[in-house]
Amino acid sequence: MPTGETHNRRTGGRTRSQDAHHAVLTAAIELVEEIGYQAVTIERIAARADVAKSTIYRWWKSKAVLVMDAYRTAVEQRMPEPDTGSLAGDLTAFATALYGVSEHSLRMRTLRGLMAEAQLDPAFADHFREWVESRRAVVLALLDRGVRRGELPPTADLEAATDQFFGLFWYRLLVGHQPLDPSQAPAHVDQLLHGLGTGHGR
Repeated sequence: MPTGETHNRRTGGRTRSQDAHHAVLTAAIELVEEIGYQAVTIERIAARADVAKSTIYRWWKSKAVLVMDAYRTAVEQRMPEPDTGSLAGDLTAFATALYGVSEHSLRMRTLRGLMAEAQLDPAFADHFREWVESRRAVVLALLDRGVRRGELPPTADLEAATDQFFGLFWYRLLVGHQPLDPSQAPAHVDQLLHGLGTGHGR
């Protein structure tokens, strides 16, 4: 068989595999947002993505792994790591995008449902926590960059600052006593930076 033909066949197979992988992740997100995590099954995801169950299990060992992988992929695409040139700018861009979930009622409901599931199912909690840690890692990296730039004191507790950053988001999302308003992101970042001893928000 000519080399070119072999290459084309392999490329075609790889493309079909990538398309199927993307279809599964998309189907998982859609179903969780439509019917909630507990009602989602691998069978339903396979049917929505038009792939075999065996194909899904070849890539993901459980529904929990698949769903959180889907969310990790989706959120990373929606909220890439900002690099505005300043810590205040980076945190504000990230917080604005984070609070933007308030404009999508299905996403808000889904996040509440996933958090609730993590309290009830220890196996799911592990994967949920891994996803949360992946988002914390982004903010930690922004804060660390701020230290290296001299925008934060080297003694700043970056772990605690990251918890504070996300704490406001999750508290308002789960309790609903105050709105998650993207326009408030700059003020919240200013408050956080003041608390870290920068002396100024911007």
